[in-house]
Amino acid sequence: MTISRRDLLIGAGFGLAGGFHIGSFGVSGLQGRVFDAAIVGGGTAGLPTAIFAALSGANVLVIEKTSNLGGTLLLSTGQIAGSKTVFQQRAGIIDSPDAHYADVMRINQNTSDPSLTRLTVDNAGATINWLADHGFDILPGHPVTGIGHDHFRIARYLQGVNSGISILQAFLPTFQALVSKGKISVLTESEVVELIQEKSGKILGVLVKDASNEIKEYRANNTVLASGGCAANARMFEELHEVPLYTQAAYPASTGSGILLGLSAGGYVWGREKYAALPGLVASDNNYPSPMQAWAPLNAKKRKPWEVLVNSEGERFVQEDHPSVHHLELEILRQKGHRHWAIFDSNILENSPPMIPDWSSDRILREAQKSKMFVSAMELDSLAFKAGLNPLKLKNTVETYNAQLTSKSEDPFGRKFRPAVIHKPPFYAIQMQGWTLVSFAGLAVNERLEVIDIAGQAVPNLFALGEVIGAGATSGKSYVNGMLVTPAITFGRVLGSSLFQLA
Repeated sequence: MTISRRDLLIGAGFGLAGGFHIGSFGVSGLQGRVFDAAIVGGGTAGLPTAIFAALSGANVLVIEKTSNLGGTLLLSTGQIAGSKTVFQQRAGIIDSPDAHYADVMRINQNTSDPSLTRLTVDNAGATINWLADHGFDILPGHPVTGIGHDHFRIARYLQGVNSGISILQAFLPTFQALVSKGKISVLTESEVVELIQEKSGKILGVLVKDASNEIKEYRANNTVLASGGCAANARMFEELHEVPLYTQAAYPASTGSGILLGLSAGGYVWGREKYAALPGLVASDNNYPSPMQAWAPLNAKKRKPWEVLVNSEGERFVQEDHPSVHHLELEILRQKGHRHWAIFDSNILENSPPMIPDWSSDRILREAQKSKMFVSAMELDSLAFKAGLNPLKLKNTVETYNAQLTSKSEDPFGRKFRPAVIHKPPFYAIQMQGWTLVSFAGLAVNERLEVIDIAGQAVPNLFALGEVIGAGATSGKSYVNGMLVTPAITFGRVLGSSLFQLA
């Protein structure tokens, strides 16, 4: 059995909806016009850019290569965060952009771009309040300090009742109204294949290949790249991050086309060093990108660990119950191939809460009979051999762990939760892999969201936002709650509101 990102989100309680299909609208006479803004991508970043540009008076062209608008909002949990929101006010929560900024930089250890992080937190509250004014509502109990990753010190994290769909539903009435008024024109099933650039470097518009493979030219005073990252393009992902794409769970249209367009115009890629790995992917095989077979969150705040984690040598490398998920992620990054194995015995299998959500002990037993990623054996050295680990080191690791637990000695990694020794055969090992849903590298931009060259000079009339600038720009070398979707939407609002003035 394999599991897709779609299945993963459904299993976590996240509903999906079909994309917003508008078709190519108002296309007659488009080639003869000069738009104030041509926006490449009709998703998380592109939609708000188009909306706020049109609301500010701009004539906007949206170019989407798929048949539907919505992009990653169709699959995303839609995690957003901001201070001074109506939702915080209703809950009596005191917050500020400064406190939000401090939390973000604390969690990512000052690895995100300071100016873009500041731009996000200073404007996120107003963005969320706009969404609220247009029907966006949140899950019961929200805002919270966080879910799934390291928490903020103040409750500002929000998730819509229908995850990313809730954000899309807030956008669509306004977007549709602006389309009806002729302020926004839409091309779907259309791919931008080239930027029109004069010798001075100025971008004059785009060349677009439509569904009939016909190339057409569209002129614009400003061009915005909002086409997503490259986490659905294994070759490009590895070239940019120097890390394999372990599983292909990203939005299928995230092929990196916008990054290539920006590079062709003189831009450069930043954030190669900011790759961060989520723990606990159980791949189907070791041929990457591999389908996802299962996922163990390995989050001590959600499930205290009974098992031990070892590296490819069969040695422990981390405090398994560390309260920081980011700490675990960083330690996984230090391991060969970002691989890690969960080691446990039949007693732990029978008595611990499920390591893989909704997987029973019987299912683990069945997988151990047929999957290379789940192995079992009556002896530890045999288990190590089957799992591809060092038998002597794994045996020593388990015996040392047991002895320290039995004698009530302090764990060398600082582990506090040690409910049971690992001694009752059969023994089990599950091979896991660090993985990601997003690309951390992307086009470099300045604080005005202009694409810049290696010398820091802006490419005239070319902007970029969303995952095309890399998740690392605002989340750093980590996963910070709300710092992927929030900047995409917020930057779209901020940039869109200024494009008419820039025209």
